[in-house]
Amino acid sequence: MIANKQLLTEDWTVVFLGFFLIIIALLGILIPTPSFGWETTSELTEMVLSGKNLLKLVQVFGITYAIALLSARLLGKSIKGTAQGFPIVFVLTSLALILAGNAFLKNWNLEAVIFSLTIGLLLSNFFTLPAWLTETLSTELFVKIGLILLGTSVIFGDILKAGSLGLIQALVVVISVWYFAFWVSKKMGIDEEFAIMISSAVSICGVSAAIATSGAIKGDSKKLSYVISIVLITAIPMIIFLPLIAQALGLSQEVTGAWLGGTIDTTGAVIASGTMVGEEALKISTIVKFSQNVLLGFAAFAISIYWTMTNNQSATVKESKPTVAVIWERFPKFVIGFIAASLLFSFVISSETIDEVKGGFKSLQGLWFALAFTSIGLETKFSDLFSKEGKKPLYAFLIAQLFNVFVTLAVAYVLFN
Repeated sequence: MIANKQLLTEDWTVVFLGFFLIIIALLGILIPTPSFGWETTSELTEMVLSGKNLLKLVQVFGITYAIALLSARLLGKSIKGTAQGFPIVFVLTSLALILAGNAFLKNWNLEAVIFSLTIGLLLSNFFTLPAWLTETLSTELFVKIGLILLGTSVIFGDILKAGSLGLIQALVVVISVWYFAFWVSKKMGIDEEFAIMISSAVSICGVSAAIATSGAIKGDSKKLSYVISIVLITAIPMIIFLPLIAQALGLSQEVTGAWLGGTIDTTGAVIASGTMVGEEALKISTIVKFSQNVLLGFAAFAISIYWTMTNNQSATVKESKPTVAVIWERFPKFVIGFIAASLLFSFVISSETIDEVKGGFKSLQGLWFALAFTSIGLETKFSDLFSKEGKKPLYAFLIAQLFNVFVTLAVAYVLFN
C-alpha cells in the first residue's frame, strides 16, 4: 500500500486530534451518545438496535472514521488501508460494546474492553487475517486519543495531589523493578539488548518503554516485537485478576488505583482495570501511570548513554550521540495533551458547558479504548510466546512482573492508604 509523507509524530497527532474533538464539541457540535445497555432480548431490539440509536452509532462512526483517516494522513500511513480496515474494527468493537451492555455481564464487572480484546484475539489466533488489515491497526493512537478525552474529566488539583505521590511511587518502583528485571534476565543468560528492553517494559510503561528503549539502543526489531507481545498478553489476566485480588484484600480505591497504575504495563490495560474498580481507582491509576510515563524520557536518555559507553565498539551506536534533546524526543507528548485538557476543564470552561459535553466525551473516550483493545487482539498471536527461543525471555518477564506486583502493592499501600 502506498503511504504518504509523515507530517506529525504519533504523540503530536494525538494531541491535535484530541483537541480537535474537544473544540468541535465546545463549539456546539455535540457528540452523540448511543445506548448499549440492555437486559432482555426485547430491550436489545427495541432500545439498542432501534433506528434512532443505530443512527447515533452511525454518526459516531462518521466522527471516528474521519479522525482515523486524518490520523493516517498526518502519520504518513495508507489512507486506502485505513479506509478499508477501520470500519471492520469499528463493527467488531460495536459488537463488544453491545455484549458489554448486558445487565448480567455488567454485574460481573466485565467491561467492553474485555470483550473487544477477546473478539480480536479469537479472530487473530483462529483465522488468517489479511495483511492490509493488520498493517493499518493503530492501537497506541486509539488509546492516547481516549486519554486526551479522559483529561476533560480529571480535576487538575487531583493531578497535583496524586501526581506527587505517583511520582514518588514511580521512582521507587521503576528503579527497583528495572534493576531486578535486568539482574534476572542476565542470570538466565539473556543477551543484554534483550534484557534492557524487558527491564524497561516491565518497570516503566510497557509498550512505549520498550519502543523508546529499542530506539535508544538501536535494538533488534524482532526482539522488540517479542517484548511487546509479552507485554500485551500478560496484561490480559492482570486486568481481570488484580481488581479481584484488591477487593479480596479490602484495599481502598485509592490504593487499588495506585497499585494498578504502577503494576500493569500498558496505559490502555491500566484504564481497563481501573474502570472495573470505580471512578476514583480509574483516576488514580491513570495519574500514577502518567507519573511513570514522565520518567520514560529520562530513562531512555540514561539507557542511551549507558549503551554507548558499554558497547562503544558498535559503529551504529557510535553514530547515536546522546544529548539532552533525547529527553524531549522520548517524552510522551500525549501527557501534555492530557494535562492541557484537564487545565482547560478545571479552570476555563464553565460548569454548564461541562455538563452539556461530558456525556459525549465519556462515551467517545470509552469507544476509543475499546477500539484500541480490538486492535490489540487482532495483532496478538499466542504462538509467539511458545517458541523454543522465546521461553527464557518470557520466564524472565513473568518473574520480574511478579516482583513488580508485590513491590508496587507495598509502596502504594504506604503512600495512598
